[in-house]
Amino acid sequence: MRLQIEHTTQFEYDMPITEAYTEVRMRPLNDDMQRCHTFEMVTDPDLNESRYTDRFGNDVRFFDLISPHQSLILTSISEVYTVSRYFLPQAELSPLDLHDYRVPSPYVPLGPAVQAFGQAHTVMTADGALDVRATALSLMTATYRALKYQSGVTDVSTKADQALALGAGVCQDFAHVMLAACRSVGILARYVSGYLYVAVNNRQPNDPDPDLATHAWVDVHLPGQGWISLDPTHNCEQSERHVRLAIGRDYTDVPPTRGVYKGSAKEKMKVRVRVFN
Repeated sequence: MRLQIEHTTQFEYDMPITEAYTEVRMRPLNDDMQRCHTFEMVTDPDLNESRYTDRFGNDVRFFDLISPHQSLILTSISEVYTVSRYFLPQAELSPLDLHDYRVPSPYVPLGPAVQAFGQAHTVMTADGALDVRATALSLMTATYRALKYQSGVTDVSTKADQALALGAGVCQDFAHVMLAACRSVGILARYVSGYLYVAVNNRQPNDPDPDLATHAWVDVHLPGQGWISLDPTHNCEQSERHVRLAIGRDYTDVPPTRGVYKGSAKEKMKVRVRVFN
């Protein structure tokens, strides 16, 4: 599917600030299953951008605005081609990946409640080994059933065990709970941030607001094979409606914007996302 994305973030301050440093992860990923055909970043005021690729392979643009200002607007415009079902062959992982995607991370602690949740939904093979694919699908469905999609119950700092105890949250919380459950039973899993295309006449209960269509889901590694991608918010595999933006251990590694500024002003951020075909 061919999808176009416009993602605008506006920072406003109640008095002038003297400097703002901002990083953005807004360029969709390129891999064998998704192609970012075009990408443009527009800033107001007009800024020179620098870029690097982070340790997870995400494209990062950064800006340093050193003149006094009260507003900064960042807009990314992308055209992406997606596939109906995601599978990325990668039989072997680096030692760092083997570590990062198995152990706890800032938003994904592996406490007793999460471990019990994971153990309750494991699937074993006939010879007593863990069936990774079947267990991942089981945990996706279990997460979907354990949490009610409800905005305002959690916030951007909520961790997996807290969301599980609340029994509610948004897509970020669904992803973190599933990550924690997978890692608690020894399955390597990583966080995916991105967008979900929602046709106006085909909305589902757990779909994000069309104007705030950022989304999150989970990649699971099948040993000796590669990555499958599962969306616990909708209890489905990644489809052509999903656009991959960044990957990491959890939300800590993939926020669309991150920055600091000098000054005593209060900051207000507005975000608008449009995904259309």
